[in-house]
Amino acid sequence: MRERKSPLGGRRPGAAELSDFATANPDALDDVLPSDGRRLRLLIVGINPGLWTAAVNAPFARPGNRFWPSLHRAGLTDRLVDASTGLREEDERALLAAGIGITNLVGRATVRADELTKQELRDAGEKLIQRVQTLRPATVAIAGITAYRTAFNAPKAKLGQQHADALPAWPDGTALWVVPQPSGLNAHENVDSLAEKWRAVWESSG
Repeated sequence: MRERKSPLGGRRPGAAELSDFATANPDALDDVLPSDGRRLRLLIVGINPGLWTAAVNAPFARPGNRFWPSLHRAGLTDRLVDASTGLREEDERALLAAGIGITNLVGRATVRADELTKQELRDAGEKLIQRVQTLRPATVAIAGITAYRTAFNAPKAKLGQQHADALPAWPDGTALWVVPQPSGLNAHENVDSLAEKWRAVWESSG
């Protein structure tokens, strides 16, 4: 695990600062991935970093995002992670010790995920397959059905476990799920409903 540095030095960004983090940089956020080659039980894939997330260099960091509360309620973390000023080293270590990694389809930060182009998402889908071939996690869960449909040319895909064998070059032995986007903008879900879905993913991955 490499050292994670926050551009803001461990404080919350001010409203006037956030626009500075809208960038073409394809690596706006450090992944949560093991450095020792161990196999992950679950690789969680966000769509792309929001501006707050890029500002503090921590996944799903914006206050109000239901990601960390739903993970905790589902039993995937021992405590409720507060990533709003950055991801603490002990929390990152606990995730990796549990076999959980986190990355994104697209690395560049935007205000909203719908600012990504269709081509960006399609390219990202191909790159994710390559990463999964290398990492070989037991399960991959992508957080966002709309982006998944575009990235993998699956316009009729629904939430839940996917038929991964329909994706060219998807490695055998890695299950694929799509869960809802946890942002507060997704009015169809709440912490309880998201936790139920994460619990199903986690139980299937063991």
